[in-house]
Amino acid sequence: MPLSLTRFSLSLVCVAALAACQSAPPSSSTPSSMNTTAVTEQVVRQALAPALYEIVYSAKQDAVFVASAGGREANAPKPRILRLDPLTLAVQAEIVLERPGLGLALDDDSNRLYVGNAFQTSVTVLDTRTNAVVGVAQLAEKIQAKGPGGKDVERYPHNLRELVLDPSNHRLYAPGLWFSGGVLYVMNTQTLQLEKVIPGFGFGAAGITLDAQKGKVYVGNMQGQLMTVDTRSLTLENTHEVAADQLLNLRFEPATGKVLATDHGSDRPNMVRETMAKLDYTIRGDGNRVVVIDPASGAVDQSIATGLRPVALLADEARHRLYVTNRESASVTVYDSRSYALLKTFELPAHPNSLALDPRSGAVFVTIKNAEDAPATDAESVARLLW
Repeated sequence: MPLSLTRFSLSLVCVAALAACQSAPPSSSTPSSMNTTAVTEQVVRQALAPALYEIVYSAKQDAVFVASAGGREANAPKPRILRLDPLTLAVQAEIVLERPGLGLALDDDSNRLYVGNAFQTSVTVLDTRTNAVVGVAQLAEKIQAKGPGGKDVERYPHNLRELVLDPSNHRLYAPGLWFSGGVLYVMNTQTLQLEKVIPGFGFGAAGITLDAQKGKVYVGNMQGQLMTVDTRSLTLENTHEVAADQLLNLRFEPATGKVLATDHGSDRPNMVRETMAKLDYTIRGDGNRVVVIDPASGAVDQSIATGLRPVALLADEARHRLYVTNRESASVTVYDSRSYALLKTFELPAHPNSLALDPRSGAVFVTIKNAEDAPATDAESVARLLW
C-alpha cells in the first residue's frame, strides 16, 4: 500500500481482516471433525497484482472486477481496478485509481461499480461499460484527533471496509471502522453526496448486509454486536449483544429471515479491542465458525464449524450452496444452504479472502492474498472455482 498510509490505518485494516494480518502458516485444511465429499472440481488461478481485495462479477458485462490497492513502495504499482475475463482470468482492462480501493459494490443495472477508498473515507464510482471513473464521493473530511501514540494527528475519522447497495432507495451504505465511535455512512447514489452519518456502531464496524424487503440494514462489529438500521427513517433501531465476538462479514438470508456472520476467531482483534479500544469485554467463544443470528433478538440459532479464520460468505441460492473463505486454513468450504451440511472443500494457497459468483454457470471467484511477510510487490491471485 502507498507510503502515505499510516501504521495506525494499517492496523485497523488488520482488525477487519482485509490485509494479511496473520502470518502463521496454515495448520490444516479443515477442522478434524469436518468430512469432505469427493467431487470433481475445476480450479483456474492467475497471479495478477499486489494487494488484491474484494471482487465482483458483472453478468451484464460478463466480466470480473477486482480491486488492487497497489503497493507500499514509492515505485509500486498504482491502485487500480482490474477487469478480468471470467473464463481465463486474463486482464481485459485496468482502471487506475487516485486512491486505494478495497471494498466493492456493483449496481449491474446502472452499469456502476462503487469502490470504497478505505483510508480516505471516500467512494470512487466507475462506469463498467467504459471502464472510466465517474466521480469520487467524499464522505468525511480530515480531523485533528488522537493517534495510537496518544498525540494529536490529522487523519480521516474512519476507514471503510464493506459496502452495501440499496438500489430502490438510491443509496450506498458504508460502515465507518475505528477503535471507537463507529458510524454508518449513507451516500446518495444519484448525487454522489453524503446523505447522513449514523453514529453508535462501536469498535470495528466491519460487516454489513441488507434486507431490502423489510427495509433493514444490519451491521456487525468486532465486539459481538449486531445493529439494525431502518432504511426509511435512517435511524439505529436496536443493538443486540450476540454470543460471538468478531462479526466480520454478514449475509442476510431472505428464505429464513436470518443473518449469517463469520465469527473470525483471530487473536489480533481481541488484542486491539483490549489494548487500543480499551473495552471491558469478556470473550464469548472461540470463533472459527459461521453463526446464524435471529436479527429480531440477536440470538444465535445455529453455529457452523468452518476452517480457521473465516472471512467471506457467499450464497449461490439457485444451487443451495453457501461458500466460506477460510483464511488460515487456505481453503474455501461449501455448505448446503438449507441444512448447513458440508458439501465440498477447495484446497487453495494461503490466504483466500473475498468471493463473487457467476449465477449462470455457478463459477465462484476468490481473491487469494499472500502471507504478511511476502514482499509487498509480489502479485496476489484470483481463482475460479467450479464443480
